[in-house]
This record gives sequence, C-alpha cells and structure tokens, in this order.
Amino acid sequence: MILSANQPYFLPYIGYWQLINQADIFVISDNIQYIQRGWINRNRLLLEGKPVYFNVEISFVSRLKNIDELFISEELHLEKKRKQLFFAYHNAPYYEAGMNLFERIFAFEDKNLARFLENSIRIVCEYLDIQTKIVRSSDLPGNELLKKEQRIFDFCERLGADTYINAIGGQELYSYEEFSARGLKLGFIKTGDVRYKQFNQEFVPSLSILDVIMFNDKDSIREMLGNYTIISEETQNS
Repeated sequence: MILSANQPYFLPYIGYWQLINQADIFVISDNIQYIQRGWINRNRLLLEGKPVYFNVEISFVSRLKNIDELFISEELHLEKKRKQLFFAYHNAPYYEAGMNLFERIFAFEDKNLARFLENSIRIVCEYLDIQTKIVRSSDLPGNELLKKEQRIFDFCERLGADTYINAIGGQELYSYEEFSARGLKLGFIKTGDVRYKQFNQEFVPSLSILDVIMFNDKDSIREMLGNYTIISEETQNS
C-alpha cells in the first residue's frame, strides 16, 4: 500500500494532485507549524500573461502556531477575488467549471484554516475523480510529538503502508537506507513536462490547479495526473 503526505496547500499546482492520485492513502499534515509566505494559504494565477498571487486571508498570522490553530479572516474580499478571476479567465474554455469550484470552496462555513484547506482538497479531488483515501495527521494522536522521518514511519505503521512516496523536493530529507531498515520502500515523484494552451501566450508552468481547470477538460487533466516518474533507489542505481 502506498502512502503520501504533505501540508494542506491552497489550490496547489498539478504535482500536488499527482502525489495524491498515485497514493492509496494521503495524509494531510495539518498539525505542523505554519510557514509564512509559503503555499499554505496562497497560490499563483495567470493574469495578462504573468503569474500573480491569489490568497486566503488569515485573521492572525504567527509562525509559532500550527496550521490547524489558525483561522480565516472574516474579511475574505470574495467579490474582489471573483473580479480577479473574471479578468484573468473569463475567455478561458472552462471558465464556468473553474468558477463553480471556486464558489463551492469558498462556501465552506468552517473558518479553521486547516479544515478549509482540507475541504478544498476534497472538492478538487472529487472533480478530478481522485479516489485516494484522505486522513488528517491530527487524527493520529501522538504523531505530532515525533520528528521528521519518524512521523512518516508512524503514518505507515498505523495505516498499513509499505511504500512512502514524497514530493521530489524531499530528496534531501529522507534516506533510502533508513526506510529500508524499517521494511519500507521510498520514492519521490517528479512531474513531467506538463504543458497546455493558456490563450495564445507563452506557457507559464507550475500555476494553481485552478489555472489547469480553467484551460482543460477533465479527461485532459486526468492524463496530466499520470505524467510523472517515480525516483527510487532502484531507478537511481540502474
């Protein structure tokens, strides 16, 4: 059984959904420290050919708090966000589908940041027909007391996984030998050259999944979800 885990991000790029899609279980690490100016409550859209930030306002930001201890601001400026999306994508072929998802996501009433992000992840997974089981790390008591790879070992043991796949950026964090000593396989997912038409402009990669949805039908996005390679100890030694 394959397990993957990551922090809850706001409408992240296609690689995040590839990570979820290839796993049997995906753990949302919601009870870890909030990172300012990361991807937890912001992402990038395409406006006039350039990437611009699109964010969820937080009522009180502290780098000392965990993600599940933060709350969304009462002033979300939804109308401003709608206008931003309209100016950016109203001529995109799947604009209505993208706006539909936006409205569903922001209709969520729970103001807890972690729950809001989890709900947005579930909504996008439903739209993309991703069937992966989603689990919160905060529902695994005691795991938050562990450090780095020990948390992953605990996830795998509790949830019955024998393989852990991480994002490609985690290659320096984990050791094949340490995982093997625990009877676990370790791999890293590397997104392929995912490209699609963004009006008639030069392609801008690694934007929010919302950008992908605005420009592509579901079948095309499903194909993109499979455009990756897994880097493992075997592939590195071959």
